[in-house]
Amino acid sequence: MTAKHSIIAENVVKHFGDIKALDGVSIAGETGKVLGLLGPNGAGKTTLVRILTTLLKPDSGAVSVGGIDVLRRKQQVREIIGLAGQNTAIDEILTGRENLEMVSRLYHIPRPAAKRRAQELLKQFALTDAADRPAKTYSGGMRRRLDLAASIVARPSILFLDEPTTGLDPRTRIIMWDTIRELVSDGATLLLTTQYLEEADVLADQIVVIDQGRVIAEGTADELKANMAADFIDITVANPQETDKASQLLRSLSDKSPQTNEQRGHISLAVESGAQSIAEVVRLLDAESVQIAELNLRRPSLNDVFLSITGEEIVEEEAKPKRRFGRRRSA
Repeated sequence: MTAKHSIIAENVVKHFGDIKALDGVSIAGETGKVLGLLGPNGAGKTTLVRILTTLLKPDSGAVSVGGIDVLRRKQQVREIIGLAGQNTAIDEILTGRENLEMVSRLYHIPRPAAKRRAQELLKQFALTDAADRPAKTYSGGMRRRLDLAASIVARPSILFLDEPTTGLDPRTRIIMWDTIRELVSDGATLLLTTQYLEEADVLADQIVVIDQGRVIAEGTADELKANMAADFIDITVANPQETDKASQLLRSLSDKSPQTNEQRGHISLAVESGAQSIAEVVRLLDAESVQIAELNLRRPSLNDVFLSITGEEIVEEEAKPKRRFGRRRSA
């Protein structure tokens, strides 16, 4: 961990009673990059974010953001960071413009500058046409964009996004991805927690996987996938009721148990050599009259990596209250 890292946690430990939420976690987020934080429900992601953003004190360990000691100089950290959580924190009675101007004033930005900044952000987040409508009339995606706009009113150099696209439809999620890319291209450093593995794959320069309060894997998405050293064969059987039967027939082809979805009739099988194994898959299923509806060979996805190292799916965490910080805001 060097000076090029804007987000640093070293051997962080945090207990809640008898529960050890963090057990010696160390991470390093590079300046001007996106650090993706993944982990199943209860892994410790939110606890770590709260510690990094001054909302929670660790039991032990060192934490710095932007080169500033988080434990000793909280207010200085708050002046350079932004925090946006899963739930929007906008005033639904106010218009989009009024929400942004109000947040600007909370940061002690003079009124003329606040109006200019609000207009700037409305344009950046494609909200100009809805600027003077009450926020309660906004769609979920529009509210999320307004919320993210409010979190960067004071132009924070470091931004913490806690599952910023949860609940959005695929089209709106892609729009948010573009917005996040723009923030990074403008020089911001981001820590992104997400339940969407595809999101981490697309946006994160570096990924850290946390489980049971410990870091269990880290690297780029490509590095994590390469470490699996396997191909995957995806099989969809014509009759979903034969999913379990097909899975049992194919077990001999892999050292790992096939992943199945009985409702869809889908089986995912990790194999050392996909090209050689495909013929064997067809032979085994055909011998037992199990009809194949679809058969595909692919390289590992980030989802495969996650399932392999944690043994479980990511599930959406309960939304938590959020606070924002920025320049010139009082403690």
